[in-house]
Amino acid sequence: MGQSELARRIVSAIALIAAALALTYWGTVPFLVLVLIGVTAMCWEWGHLVRTADWDAVLVVHVLAVWIACGLTAVNAPALGAVALLIGAVIVGFLRFSRASFASWSGVLYVGLPAIVLIWLRTSEAWGFAAVLLILIVVWSCDTAAYAAGRTFGGPKLWPRVSPNKTWSGFVGGVVAAGIAGSLFAQFVDGASAVRLALIGLALGSVSQLGDLGESALKRAFNVKNSSGLIPGHGGFLDRLDGLVTAALMAALIVLANDLSQPARGLLFGQP
Repeated sequence: MGQSELARRIVSAIALIAAALALTYWGTVPFLVLVLIGVTAMCWEWGHLVRTADWDAVLVVHVLAVWIACGLTAVNAPALGAVALLIGAVIVGFLRFSRASFASWSGVLYVGLPAIVLIWLRTSEAWGFAAVLLILIVVWSCDTAAYAAGRTFGGPKLWPRVSPNKTWSGFVGGVVAAGIAGSLFAQFVDGASAVRLALIGLALGSVSQLGDLGESALKRAFNVKNSSGLIPGHGGFLDRLDGLVTAALMAALIVLANDLSQPARGLLFGQP
């Protein structure tokens, strides 16, 4: 990678992180706007990836289903949001019946479910910002450490047929960093357990890297390098948010096992 390309990656990363942190902090409405921007780009990239289409009826249904799901979740109706996604997936399945049907309708769930989870967490009581911030910091720490460890130590490949550059050293380094990030995060949340958040960090870090591999497998299946060129130096939103997708879904499972009535508190503190 040349210096100019590296500079583009760094500038893009700083800009994206700053925007994400600011909009997440400012409140539920700015965060909703952030999510809607991200999911719209992801829907377009998904259609471009699996159907080589920049604009078609399937994309319209895809975007509308995800937007409706996000809106319902923002007004405290995440279950109805999930129903909207299922309806959208069914419609897309019929529109693409016998022609890349699974690849198209699965995208509705892939983009929509983590969006529901993140909005659900952010809009829940006083701990919403902290819960979303935990997920973001863990995923970012994991991505950065995995890249650094893989470049530094190298070694056996994690899944060479799918992603020839990823190594076991990178995977381990990323997971360890995610656990450390969770433990450190607990120091800034009154009453949080460092051990609990370290374990959550390990879990989120592990699945975030599996999400990265899954998206790499998808791109390989359709013989593309990047989902798009929307983010200078990084590819597309699908490329940058693949780990966040699976980490958000894992966070939802943790909440389901703890406290559905107060999801952010359930993630950070466990059962009441």
